[in-house]
Amino acid sequence: MDLNKLKIYRSKILAIATKYGAHHVRVFGSISRDQGTPSSDLDLLIELEQGRTLLDIVAIKQDLEELLGCPVDVVTKDAISPYMRDAILKSAVNL
Repeated sequence: MDLNKLKIYRSKILAIATKYGAHHVRVFGSISRDQGTPSSDLDLLIELEQGRTLLDIVAIKQDLEELLGCPVDVVTKDAISPYMRDAILKSAVNL
């Protein structure tokens, strides 16, 4: 996965996120730094509507992996390790 491929699929990624109650979708990790390679995974930071559950996060992950053909990690701000939270929040960019 790289930044160019991500841009091509942006609208479909956001549609999947919206379907499961996610918004404010941000990218972090190697792809956000434009250092992604064909073997890179996609790291997404999302916010969920109230009442949504882990099942919605898993559904987003599965649908995106099927669409993009690469591993996808989906996390919420509350799920980020406190040791990594500041670095991830600073590096995350809007999709």
